[in-house]
Amino acid sequence: MELTAQALAIIGAALAAALAGIGSAIGVQMGGKAAAGVLSEKPELFGKLIILQALPGTQGMYGFIVAILVLGKVTAMLPDADVAEGWRLFFACLPIALVGLVSAIFQAKMAVSAIHMTAKQPAASGRGITMTVLVETYAILALLASILLIG
Repeated sequence: MELTAQALAIIGAALAAALAGIGSAIGVQMGGKAAAGVLSEKPELFGKLIILQALPGTQGMYGFIVAILVLGKVTAMLPDADVAEGWRLFFACLPIALVGLVSAIFQAKMAVSAIHMTAKQPAASGRGITMTVLVETYAILALLASILLIG
């Protein structure tokens, strides 16, 4: 059985949403676990810690955006579209799929450190957020690469 252009593009879209989503789910869980420990003793830090917990969740959103863009292209494809177009869309999904998965987990590791720092020095939460957001840069670059490759 030969894969069609549409099937290849859909597989790429599924990978973009799934892998980036898995990374975000793991990342948000890691941040939440650290925040829960701090909040058990310092509940007044909730507003500062929820931001740090949420940051690794953005990669999942980026993967979802790419999946929607690719599915829009799939609906416009003719049934006999060239398989090369399917491969092009499949590979266009890989930057956010792979970088989204990995960067969400590494961003969560930074967020956990920032949560621990905030527990000791609540006034330093802004610095922790800034350091955590720096990891986001690579997820944004991967998102842009995928969008540009989708065309």
